[in-house]
Amino acid sequence: MRVLFLGDVVGRSGRDAVVTRLPEIRSRLALDFVVVNAENAAHGFGITPKICEDFFAAGADVLTLGNHAWDQREIMPYIDTEPRLLRPLNYPAGTPGRGVGVFPAPRGRKVMVAQVMGRLFMDPLDDPFAALEREMARVRLGGGADAIFVDVHAEASSEKMAVGHFLDGRVSLVAGSHSHIPTGDAQILPGGTAYQTDAGMCGDYDSVIGMKKDAAMFKYVRKIPGERLSPADGPGTVCGVMAETDDGTGLATRVAALRLGPRLAETWPDHSDI
Repeated sequence: MRVLFLGDVVGRSGRDAVVTRLPEIRSRLALDFVVVNAENAAHGFGITPKICEDFFAAGADVLTLGNHAWDQREIMPYIDTEPRLLRPLNYPAGTPGRGVGVFPAPRGRKVMVAQVMGRLFMDPLDDPFAALEREMARVRLGGGADAIFVDVHAEASSEKMAVGHFLDGRVSLVAGSHSHIPTGDAQILPGGTAYQTDAGMCGDYDSVIGMKKDAAMFKYVRKIPGERLSPADGPGTVCGVMAETDDGTGLATRVAALRLGPRLAETWPDHSDI
């Protein structure tokens, strides 16, 4: 099975890039399943139901969120009715929505998708490792799911890597989000799990992690309140990571980064280089 994860979509630039290019990406890479982190899609802060529907229409199977999950209040009633929109699994009990799901894939297969949010330098949530352990006990790779993907929405690279090793051999792919910078460490861990510390951002890379440069620089240079951060609006680059799995075990056989756009060196994970 071929599973693609696209990192944080930031603003209109990121939305337009993903919606425009995802049909081509799905076709060229013969993808079976696509997950998109969309928590910054609505002007950099949260997501709306309309944007969700645009991503689904373009070919996304599941959307994940993160620390900006609730920035657009209209998403709260929607997330309770749309199982393909996931927020972090380790939010407290009673939080709207869900953090995990098992979804249909071609040829009768099933893909489990889960998201957790880190706790280092982030909002203090429940233990992500304990939350994942509960789900691993409920659904097994090769049992209840033919592939399992986990989005680790976290600030610290160390915490993301720890989750990767914690799940090694039990899931197909672990990829980080939130940092908005694609890391160069796509690999298959010793137990057979594909891993990348951060998938990167879908948005304008002529920016400060997707936001307009002047306001972001002012924040650091002057250390006083200034203009509200807003997404950069130049041409968007699409970044993500793709894993191919063994049909028998669900573990990864190949992994490669995807980068498409004007600012970063383009990388297509074609048959010859994954």
